[in-house]
Formats: sequence, structure tokens, C-alpha cells
Amino acid sequence: MDRLLSIITWLSIILIAGVLTSVRKQHIRVESSVSWLAAALLLLLLAQSKSALEKLAEIIGAENAVTALFFAAAVVFVLVIYRVSIRVSALKDSNIALTQRIAILEYRLEQQEMHEKK
Repeated sequence: MDRLLSIITWLSIILIAGVLTSVRKQHIRVESSVSWLAAALLLLLLAQSKSALEKLAEIIGAENAVTALFFAAAVVFVLVIYRVSIRVSALKDSNIALTQRIAILEYRLEQQEMHEKK
């Protein structure tokens, strides 16, 4: 189990470094990075605190701490992905509205140009 916790620790640190690097290089927006950083920090804390991991296992009724760790990771990343899906949906709706407004403006511009030619 110690080896698994070490791997989770290193993966969490790599994720934190990757997110911070992406924010610095402006590949990801700060608002999006918060949920990824929170997820990585939660996993890092669970991997570093066996007592918290055992308490989580007791709370969720898992037979061992490893199961609790994988459960926590799954829940955290499902929540992050859900948050990203909400953001993508909002952006898609905004994109549709913007496209419609552009089409209306182009139509009005064409109408104005036709009136000016007459």
C-alpha cells in the first residue's frame, strides 16, 4: 500500500505542476485550473495521511484504504469532468448565440448596402 500511496503522491504533484505550468503559459484559464488543483490537492492529502484515508474508508464502508482512495479519486474526477462539461455547454450556447447575432448583423449590412445602391 505504501508504494501505491507514493505513486498517487507523485501523480498528484505532477498534476499540480502541469496545471500551474498550463496556467502560466495560458493554455488553461485560471477558473478551470481551480477544480483540477483542488482535485490534485485532495488526492495528495489523502495519499499523505493514512489516518484520513482510513477514516474515509470507514465512512464509506470500504473494506480497505486503497478502495477508499480509488473511490475518492473517481468521485473527485467525475466532479471535475462534470464541471468542465457544464462550462463547455455554456460556451456552446454562447457560440450559437454569437453566430446568430453575426448572421443578423450581416443581413442588416447587406440590406443597408442594397438600399444605398438604389
